[in-house]
Amino acid sequence: MDLYYNQVKAKLKRKEQVSAAWLHMASNVSAEIMANAGFDAVVIDVEHSPVDYQTILSMCQAVKGTGTVPFARAPWNDLIALKRISDCGVMGISVPYVNTRKEAEEAVARCKYPVQGVRGIAGSPRAAGYGMNLGQYLNRANEENLVMIAIETVEGIKNLPEIMKVEGLDGIFIGPMDLSASMGMTGQIGSPEVQAKIKEIEDIVIPSEKFLATVANDAQQAKTLYDKGYNMLVMMSDAIDLAKAAQRTVNAFKEYINAKMN
Repeated sequence: MDLYYNQVKAKLKRKEQVSAAWLHMASNVSAEIMANAGFDAVVIDVEHSPVDYQTILSMCQAVKGTGTVPFARAPWNDLIALKRISDCGVMGISVPYVNTRKEAEEAVARCKYPVQGVRGIAGSPRAAGYGMNLGQYLNRANEENLVMIAIETVEGIKNLPEIMKVEGLDGIFIGPMDLSASMGMTGQIGSPEVQAKIKEIEDIVIPSEKFLATVANDAQQAKTLYDKGYNMLVMMSDAIDLAKAAQRTVNAFKEYINAKMN
């Protein structure tokens, strides 16, 4: 039995580039499709989707053996939620809306077993092999599981220099939509004001040992951000990109029908 190992975390520790996709549809089928497509990681969205713990587990099962690593975005910086998501077998967690060093320390502690943290330990969950401790999970999870936090408010940016000192915190995820909302400029991500705040984060994180992650609208934007120094980009969504494809198809059909009628 191979030791439990997170190849995506290893890449990010080397400040390499990682591709990722959102899983918004709460579907093990779309999870399998995205994994088979070859993304380095898929991020199960537990914050903004109807996914529950049973679904997280089945989605992790769907990507097993593909080479794609399952991550999750937690619904909140909550002890119970982080424990149960981890027990399903994800290998990385993004904790949203972290604003202070104390909150970042709590997020890390809730994802780590004692003595590094306060995550409840049990051998029975899927992560530990249903009692078989596959890959020596219980001994290696603290080292191999990834923890990143989302900076998505002006307060979070102000406290980022202190947040960066938190031991066990692997990376920073920029949430541009929430950041724009916290500035009273909801959805105006491209505005000079919002971009200036994003640059403040970039200037702190990119030169550091921690990785920087965010969302990209498409592969072209992803190239620009990778070149800037980002390490992990979530560049696709099972739900959003299906919706875009459906709209394109329907619009093409309507144009065809309208042309025939005229």
